[in-house]
Amino acid sequence: MGKRILLIQGHPDPCQEHLCHVLADAYADGAAAAGHDLRTTTVAQLDFPLLRSQDEWEHGALPSTLRAAQDDIVWSQHVVIFFPLWLGDMPALFKGFLEQVARPGFAFAADRPLAKKLLAGRSARLVVTMGMPAMLYRLYFRAHSIKSLKRNVLSFVGIKPVRQTLIGMVGRAQPARVSHWALKMQGMGRDGR
Repeated sequence: MGKRILLIQGHPDPCQEHLCHVLADAYADGAAAAGHDLRTTTVAQLDFPLLRSQDEWEHGALPSTLRAAQDDIVWSQHVVIFFPLWLGDMPALFKGFLEQVARPGFAFAADRPLAKKLLAGRSARLVVTMGMPAMLYRLYFRAHSIKSLKRNVLSFVGIKPVRQTLIGMVGRAQPARVSHWALKMQGMGRDGR
């Protein structure tokens, strides 16, 4: 029996295909071939406002356009998130999406000193593309934004383990290298990891 896998495409450009899309498609192909159940959320296709206050985050209504995304997160056993590194972090649109969907009462219960993790029992993989060498991002920059996403969002709401795949030097990637990454993603999809 396959896993229930949710792919979240966090690339903010809705107009053209990028490496994040190629990688997500390859993962989906592998997952489908192995019999996993698969759903996809494409952030660039969603229309939602950015949150502007703590009160709005805690008490405001979730935009109706994000209800399906929350339903898919609840449905999933494994979440695979794709996004490009922009200015050393995730794109603002993707961050805005996370702020909207990971609200108190859905992702965690904040009625106690240590929040109850309401999304426990799920695992995740982050697939992040970047222009710099991935090793430089890991060693010199200490992969700070990935660590923040893992600790302050995913682990905080109970999603663990969170594994990562960092792909650097994408601006100069030759077709053979893109094919190599796509094959790796296809294998991860097949394995449901």
